[in-house]
Amino acid sequence: MKVFVTGVAGQLGHDVVNELHKRGHEAVGSDIAPAYSGIQDGSAVCSAEYAQLDITDTEAVAKTIARIRPDAVVHCAAWTAVDAAEDKENKDKVWAVNVTGTENIARACKDIDCKMLYLSTDYVFDGEGTEPWQPDCKAYKPLNVYGETKLAGEQAVSSILDKYYIVRIAWVFGKNGNNFIKTMLKVSKTHPELRVVSDQIGTPTYTYDLARLLVDMCETEKYGYYHATNEGGYISWYDFACEIFKQAGVDVKVTPVTTAEYGLSKAKRPFNSRLDKSKLVENSFKPLPTWQDALKRYLGEILWDR
Repeated sequence: MKVFVTGVAGQLGHDVVNELHKRGHEAVGSDIAPAYSGIQDGSAVCSAEYAQLDITDTEAVAKTIARIRPDAVVHCAAWTAVDAAEDKENKDKVWAVNVTGTENIARACKDIDCKMLYLSTDYVFDGEGTEPWQPDCKAYKPLNVYGETKLAGEQAVSSILDKYYIVRIAWVFGKNGNNFIKTMLKVSKTHPELRVVSDQIGTPTYTYDLARLLVDMCETEKYGYYHATNEGGYISWYDFACEIFKQAGVDVKVTPVTTAEYGLSKAKRPFNSRLDKSKLVENSFKPLPTWQDALKRYLGEILWDR
């Protein structure tokens, strides 16, 4: 199977290409930089075929995908700076990347009749209540620009294609890029006490584990909407921070605060990011390991590198 992966300079795209190589599939990575600009760790992605691509360029997307003729496209590229997306000067850029870029990929897939896997987010929902969101729920009400554009991307994919997977994820962390874990470890070096929100509830997602599931999906024709995070239960960011420092052996005081007390974000965040993942098992996909186990493995990777 030949798979075209967008956004390989990011956390997830990097791991998807490596997972494809492990299984003997042919992977072609792309991003906007002239050459691969992610971590140089000797992984398969560093030596994979690479195609520079601006996904907002309709003609370039059509030509590139027509030339490569993949069996599947895993679309990881996105504007993910949630607070920056709220800035007036960025809104057109965010829409261009997350919506126009996704439309371009979907139409190019349709032209060559290949399947597409689109990564979306819990932010397409309003985050109210305490019940886990179902993957086929259509009660959309995004709270911020990022969520609005990711929802519009979902709708573009589902309206253009028949052979698609839309996979919503949350609280992502990976080796190739910045994330909550790296931020916590960094700020703990200069701050003896950290304030972390305790009223936003969800589950972390390790890109290494997620990549395995995404390739599993691409090897099937079990199309549709899915939710995917690690197992291990629903937690708050405060809970996550406490476990990070516990496993990393870092002595720092963590104080739980409400979102209102924290008060630093431009974009509204959902309180309820619980995602129901039972559809994975119903379709014979193997769930991801627990987030506690994922964190242990991840810390082993990044702390060893130091």
